[in-house]
Amino acid sequence: MTSQLFSHQQMFKLKRKTIEKRLSSYWEETKDEKLTIKYLIALQVRDRIGEEDFSFMLEDLVKEIFLKTKSTRTLRRYYYKFKEYFDKKEWEKLTVRLFPAKTYTSEDVEELEDQLTDEINGAFSVP
Repeated sequence: MTSQLFSHQQMFKLKRKTIEKRLSSYWEETKDEKLTIKYLIALQVRDRIGEEDFSFMLEDLVKEIFLKTKSTRTLRRYYYKFKEYFDKKEWEKLTVRLFPAKTYTSEDVEELEDQLTDEINGAFSVP
């Protein structure tokens, strides 16, 4: 699908079930996480300013996109907007998955080495 999935009017007028069907079908056909995530963010806006309930829209699809697709710039850019979709454990897993490289200072490395040394020494000490 090269054309726009929803017009601006449709995004704010269609019923939840219709949007869910179209967006799910779009995802299955294209696997375009960038546009799918942007539509889901627009639906979050609709949920906040509208009267109808659009909360947790396509929760399973959101989890599939964030937990099973390749980590992309779009996912890293917008992942915090979907925090409520994940429990604490999933959120930690997602954060590590999207941002795997953590910068450690030399003090951090020394502290970790000290902790490991203490654990190793404790494991081999005789009570």
